[in-house]
Amino acid sequence: MTTALAHFSKLTLAAALGLAFAAGNANAAAPDWSKVPAKKITVFYPGASPLEWIMKGSEHGGAKGIKKGEQCIGCHEEEVADIGKKIASGARNEPRPIKGKAGSIPVQVQAAHDGANLYLRFTWKQPAGGGEKMDKDNPVKLAFMLEDHKVDLADQGGCWATCHGDARTMPDAKDEKKTKYVKDGSLASGKFYDLIQWTSKGKSHDGYVADKRVMEGGKGLVEAKGEQKGDTWTVTFTRKLAPGGEGDVTLVPGKAYNFGFAIHDDYTVGRFHQVSFGYILGLDTKGDIVAAKQ
Repeated sequence: MTTALAHFSKLTLAAALGLAFAAGNANAAAPDWSKVPAKKITVFYPGASPLEWIMKGSEHGGAKGIKKGEQCIGCHEEEVADIGKKIASGARNEPRPIKGKAGSIPVQVQAAHDGANLYLRFTWKQPAGGGEKMDKDNPVKLAFMLEDHKVDLADQGGCWATCHGDARTMPDAKDEKKTKYVKDGSLASGKFYDLIQWTSKGKSHDGYVADKRVMEGGKGLVEAKGEQKGDTWTVTFTRKLAPGGEGDVTLVPGKAYNFGFAIHDDYTVGRFHQVSFGYILGLDTKGDIVAAKQ
C-alpha cells in the first residue's frame, strides 16, 4: 500500500465503517449480493465539459448524433477510460489539471428490489490520488440520480442535462453559488432528477435537481452506508420505490428509468468528480442495469 493510500485509509476507515442514514423503514433486508449480477461501469473525469460544449457541433463531433436521439454511451462505451485519461492530463477540456488525478475508475454496480425498496451497491478500488483536499471532511462522496424520461436530453446523456458552464467551479463561471440545474426544470412539470448522495463523513442527502439543486425534501432514502477495506470501497443504498416526497421519482416494477452516478474521490468538490454516462435502470425489465425482484 502506498504512503498516500495508507494515509487515506487511516483518515477514512473509522469514519466510513458502519455509517448510515436512516429514514423510514430502516429494517429493510438487503439482498444476497452474491446472487445479484454486477454491471461494470467506468466513471471518468469530465473536466470542463458542460452541456453547452456537448451540444456544440464545432467542438464535439457527437452533438449531431445526440440531436437525432442517439445515446452518448452508444458512441463512447469502448473509450471511456481513454477520454478520462486525456482530460485529466490537461490535453483537452481541463485548464486546471490536478496532480495525480485518476482519469477513470471501474465500478461494479448491482441492483435489486423486493417490491417495496430498491437496493443499489457500488464497489470500486480507490486510486491513490494526491491532489488538493478541496473537501477536507469527505475523502469520498457518491451520488446517483434517477429520471423518468421527461427532462430534455436525459434519454441521450443521462444526468449531463444538469451540468452547465455557469455552474460553480467551471472555468468561466461568474456566479459561485450556482450548482447543477435543469433548464426549464420544475417539480410541477415533472422535469427533474431525483438525487441521493452518501458521504464518507456519514451524512446523506435525499433531494432533487430541477431549476436548482436541492439536497433535501425527499422521503425515499431508507439507508445509505459505506465501508473501506484496504483500497476497496463499497457503498450501498436502500431506497423506497414509492416515497411520495418532494422530488422523488416513483419506481414501478416493469418500467425503466434513466440512471447515472458520480464519485467525488480524493477529497474533491464540484466538477472535479468522476462521472458515468447515462444508463437505463430497469425494474424487472430490460435495462443496462436490471433490478430484479429478490
